[in-house]
Amino acid sequence: MDLRKLKTLIDLVAESGIAELEITEGEGKVRIVKFSQTLQPVAPAQPQAAPVAAAAPAAAAPAAPAAPTGHIVKSPMVGTFYRAPNPSSPPFVEVGATVAEGDALCIIEAMKLLNEIEADKSGVIREILVENGEPVEFGQPLFVIA
Repeated sequence: MDLRKLKTLIDLVAESGIAELEITEGEGKVRIVKFSQTLQPVAPAQPQAAPVAAAAPAAAAPAAPAAPTGHIVKSPMVGTFYRAPNPSSPPFVEVGATVAEGDALCIIEAMKLLNEIEADKSGVIREILVENGEPVEFGQPLFVIA
């Protein structure tokens, strides 16, 4: 399937009321899923283990990790996170780097398309929450900007 046809299909899904489109052409198969800011993906139910009586008091349970403070840049899509434009290039940003709104922060590869993710706020990169090459989910926190 050529790129023009794929772009046309993406535009049709974006403008229509459908949430998902799957097309098979010859041996090729394309699946386009539309995400909305108001819809959140639902995680599949995980089997629950049988409850076990606790021998230690509840206060001995480990504390939950502290939530990062500052502006959170979240993934706008499902894909693979890359910190640099290619393996031989330096990362777009490092912790402590100053960024302006619109500066490139990373790339997320989705369906063989590279999508540059830009800062939506100016500030200093306080944390990078994802490792290079890791898969990311829609809405997953990527960066903390102070």
